[in-house]
Amino acid sequence: MDADLPSTRPYLVRALHEWCQDNGFTPYVAVKVNARVQVPREFVQDGQIVLNVSYDATSALKIDNDYISFKARFSGQVREIFVPIDRVMAIYARENGQGMAFPIDEDSPSPPAQDSGEASSDSAAAPRPALKRVK
Repeated sequence: MDADLPSTRPYLVRALHEWCQDNGFTPYVAVKVNARVQVPREFVQDGQIVLNVSYDATSALKIDNDYISFKARFSGQVREIFVPIDRVMAIYARENGQGMAFPIDEDSPSPPAQDSGEASSDSAAAPRPALKRVK
Protein backbone atom coordinates (compact mmCIF):
# COMPACT_ATOMS: atom_id res chain seq x y z
CA MET A 1 0.00 0.00 0.00
CA ASP A 2 1.26 3.49 -0.80
CA ALA A 3 1.86 5.37 2.46
CA ASP A 4 1.24 8.70 0.71
CA LEU A 5 -2.37 7.85 -0.13
CA PRO A 6 -5.01 9.21 2.24
CA SER A 7 -7.08 6.77 4.25
CA THR A 8 -10.33 5.50 2.75
CA ARG A 9 -11.94 5.42 6.23
CA PRO A 10 -13.41 8.96 6.22
CA TYR A 11 -14.87 8.44 2.74
CA LEU A 12 -16.45 5.14 3.74
CA VAL A 13 -17.80 6.62 6.99
CA ARG A 14 -19.40 9.51 5.06
CA ALA A 15 -20.84 7.15 2.44
CA LEU A 16 -22.38 4.80 5.01
CA HIS A 17 -23.70 7.75 7.02
CA GLU A 18 -25.40 9.07 3.88
CA TRP A 19 -26.73 5.60 3.01
CA CYS A 20 -28.27 5.27 6.49
CA GLN A 21 -29.87 8.72 6.36
CA ASP A 22 -31.18 8.24 2.80
CA ASN A 23 -32.82 4.94 3.72
CA GLY A 24 -34.39 6.04 7.00
CA PHE A 25 -31.89 4.23 9.22
CA THR A 26 -30.14 5.61 12.28
CA PRO A 27 -26.35 5.76 11.79
CA TYR A 28 -24.32 4.77 14.85
CA VAL A 29 -20.55 4.91 15.21
CA ALA A 30 -18.61 2.71 17.61
CA VAL A 31 -15.53 4.51 18.92
CA LYS A 32 -12.42 3.18 20.67
CA VAL A 33 -11.80 5.87 23.26
CA ASN A 34 -8.36 7.23 24.08
CA ALA A 35 -7.02 10.59 25.30
CA ARG A 36 -7.63 12.23 21.90
CA VAL A 37 -11.35 11.38 21.88
CA GLN A 38 -13.63 14.00 23.42
CA VAL A 39 -16.82 12.30 24.63
CA PRO A 40 -18.66 12.20 27.97
CA ARG A 41 -16.44 9.77 29.86
CA GLU A 42 -19.30 8.66 32.09
CA PHE A 43 -20.80 6.83 29.08
CA VAL A 44 -17.59 5.02 28.10
CA GLN A 45 -17.73 1.28 28.81
CA ASP A 46 -14.81 -1.09 28.26
CA GLY A 47 -12.89 1.73 26.55
CA GLN A 48 -15.62 2.18 23.92
CA ILE A 49 -18.65 4.33 23.24
CA VAL A 50 -21.41 4.06 20.67
CA LEU A 51 -22.78 7.35 19.36
CA ASN A 52 -25.93 8.16 17.41
CA VAL A 53 -24.68 10.38 14.56
CA SER A 54 -28.02 10.97 12.85
CA TYR A 55 -28.94 14.52 11.92
CA ASP A 56 -31.85 14.29 14.39
CA ALA A 57 -29.55 13.50 17.33
CA THR A 58 -26.72 15.91 16.49
CA SER A 59 -26.12 19.57 15.82
CA ALA A 60 -23.35 20.95 13.61
CA LEU A 61 -22.31 17.45 12.51
CA LYS A 62 -19.07 17.43 10.52
CA ILE A 63 -17.47 14.27 9.17
CA ASP A 64 -14.07 15.46 8.01
CA ASN A 65 -11.10 13.49 6.71
CA ASP A 66 -9.44 13.76 10.12
CA TYR A 67 -12.30 13.81 12.64
CA ILE A 68 -16.02 13.66 13.38
CA SER A 69 -17.37 16.53 15.45
CA PHE A 70 -20.83 17.53 16.60
CA LYS A 71 -22.90 18.66 19.55
CA ALA A 72 -25.40 16.32 21.19
CA ARG A 73 -27.46 16.03 24.34
CA PHE A 74 -26.38 13.57 27.00
CA SER A 75 -28.79 13.35 29.96
CA GLY A 76 -30.27 16.66 28.80
CA GLN A 77 -26.94 18.49 28.71
CA VAL A 78 -25.38 19.69 25.44
CA ARG A 79 -21.87 18.31 24.99
CA GLU A 80 -19.28 18.85 22.26
CA ILE A 81 -18.02 15.63 20.72
CA PHE A 82 -14.72 15.21 18.89
CA VAL A 83 -13.65 11.83 17.49
CA PRO A 84 -10.48 11.43 15.43
CA ILE A 85 -11.47 9.40 12.38
CA ASP A 86 -8.83 6.76 13.14
CA ARG A 87 -10.67 5.95 16.41
CA VAL A 88 -13.90 4.95 14.60
CA MET A 89 -14.22 1.16 14.96
CA ALA A 90 -17.46 0.86 12.98
CA ILE A 91 -20.39 2.68 11.44
CA TYR A 92 -23.66 0.82 11.11
CA ALA A 93 -27.44 1.17 10.93
CA ARG A 94 -29.06 0.68 14.33
CA GLU A 95 -32.11 -0.96 12.80
CA ASN A 96 -30.42 -3.82 10.93
CA GLY A 97 -26.71 -3.79 11.91
CA GLN A 98 -25.53 -3.31 8.33
CA GLY A 99 -22.37 -1.29 8.11
CA MET A 100 -18.62 -1.57 8.16
CA ALA A 101 -15.96 -2.22 10.80
CA PHE A 102 -12.45 -0.76 10.74
CA PRO A 103 -9.18 -1.82 12.40
CA ILE A 104 -7.92 0.35 15.24
CA ASP A 105 -4.24 1.04 15.83
CA GLU A 106 -3.72 -0.08 19.41
CA ASP A 107 -0.46 1.85 19.79
CA SER A 108 -2.34 4.75 21.39
CA PRO A 109 -3.41 3.83 24.92
CA SER A 110 -7.06 4.06 25.95
CA PRO A 111 -8.11 5.45 29.32
CA PRO A 112 -9.56 3.05 31.87
CA ALA A 113 -13.27 2.47 31.39
CA GLN A 114 -15.66 4.12 33.78
CA ASP A 115 -18.57 1.90 34.68
CA SER A 116 -21.34 4.22 35.77
CA GLY A 117 -24.24 2.07 34.66
CA GLU A 118 -26.52 2.59 31.71
CA ALA A 119 -26.04 5.50 29.34
CA SER A 120 -29.28 7.45 29.32
CA SER A 121 -28.75 10.02 26.64
CA ASP A 122 -30.37 10.96 23.37
CA SER A 123 -27.12 10.21 21.57
CA ALA A 124 -25.32 7.46 23.44
CA ALA A 125 -27.62 4.73 24.76
CA ALA A 126 -26.83 2.23 22.02
CA PRO A 127 -26.29 -1.49 21.98
CA ARG A 128 -22.98 -2.97 20.96
CA PRO A 129 -22.69 -3.24 17.19
CA ALA A 130 -23.77 -6.50 15.61
CA LEU A 131 -22.22 -6.12 12.21
CA LYS A 132 -22.98 -8.26 9.18
CA ARG A 133 -20.56 -8.70 6.32
CA VAL A 134 -22.12 -7.33 3.13
CA LYS A 135 -20.81 -8.89 -0.07
